[in-house]
Amino acid sequence: MNIIIVGTGALGSLFAARLTQAGHPVTILGTWKEGIDAINRDGIHYLDSNGEQHQFNIHATDDLRECAGSAYALVLVKAWQTERASFQLKECLAQDGLAVTLQNGLGNRETLIRGLGPDRVALGVTTTGATLLEAGSVKDGGEGKISIERNQTIGPLVAALKSARFDLQIVDDALSLIWGKLVINSAINPLTALLKIPNGELLKRPSAREMMGILARETARVAAAENINLPFTDPVAAAEEVASKTAANHSSMLQDVLRGAPTEIDAICGAIVERAEKYQIDASANWACWKLIKALI
Repeated sequence: MNIIIVGTGALGSLFAARLTQAGHPVTILGTWKEGIDAINRDGIHYLDSNGEQHQFNIHATDDLRECAGSAYALVLVKAWQTERASFQLKECLAQDGLAVTLQNGLGNRETLIRGLGPDRVALGVTTTGATLLEAGSVKDGGEGKISIERNQTIGPLVAALKSARFDLQIVDDALSLIWGKLVINSAINPLTALLKIPNGELLKRPSAREMMGILARETARVAAAENINLPFTDPVAAAEEVASKTAANHSSMLQDVLRGAPTEIDAICGAIVERAEKYQIDASANWACWKLIKALI
């Protein structure tokens, strides 16, 4: 069972390293030439949560022929890259293969379904953290949970992820968890990117912590208007808990800003503002973060 990891960034490298460590054949599919070259030359260097360094030889490619017929794909690219990934996977996945999105933001599943069809896409979410130190080198950023919607063909992938020591659960309502993560992402990611600080630092700065709470409550109000049952009752406490558990982690948005790359702000704060306007809900904090992040790149 070959597993495609779509993406050469922080989470893609982390998942590839841990699945390889557990003995599963993995192919990384990407477009970042520097990342592909570094992985093929030196493997993936993985710094685990205990501070121990590991190195794994893993094949990375941008040639769709090299991953043809794969049973599963974990989609871990940025939201703005999802459409391209759907076209790639149309060529790579077996006819009965399954693509599982563990991405940030809204709309990723719908984009993948347009390319692959509804039976070949499963919705998931993860709060696992990772920091890309350089091309082909990743640091564990804090253990999180993986939640994937129930699917009759997902059993072997679930077993593989559990053998790689991921905390995984199968759920009936993944959309609830997507919005739950959206609450947390909107509260943490743009602030860490604007202030250029790790997640835990938000809790140490009173004004940043206050702003984090405003963003979390704002997004939760939009979720309520969308009739989403969030997986927690207190959005502020949920965001602060994640910031505490991943205190040393640099959010993916901060990592993007630091290397001058496009961010996922449109699929996070931008998507929240769009939904809020539909219900005439004030989302001015999300709007401000959306525009400020856009102004950085």
